[in-house]
Amino acid sequence: MAFRKAQRDNIPLPFFFYRTYPKKSRKEVVLMTSLETTDIFRGAFFMCMGGDLEDIRFRQSRSQIASFMFTGNNLHKYDKAYLNGHALVNPVQFREALNHLRDILFKNLRQRENTRYDRKRSHRVHQNQY
Repeated sequence: MAFRKAQRDNIPLPFFFYRTYPKKSRKEVVLMTSLETTDIFRGAFFMCMGGDLEDIRFRQSRSQIASFMFTGNNLHKYDKAYLNGHALVNPVQFREALNHLRDILFKNLRQRENTRYDRKRSHRVHQNQY
């Protein structure tokens, strides 16, 4: 509701990027939900609640922004609890999920940087002469 009001009043939205894509059956029961967010803490919470990390996407604006795509059952319910401040999670499990997300994020960033700015690759002709 706040999102719609912000759109209507042309108020800038918060930093995190957020979408849900519910897949419904013929009975209109939500079976599986996909959710995309740029908030790494929200992502760690979804991992603690049984969400699976599907993909990490990068957007270029002033700075590079990573968004995490999660799938799982009842993610919309957990997201609502997270936004309302009623989410409860095991702190040790949350720390492990957060560290796991950071590891995956930095691994992807290193791979992107290596393919973009590979110094050895551009100077191989000169290296092979000696």
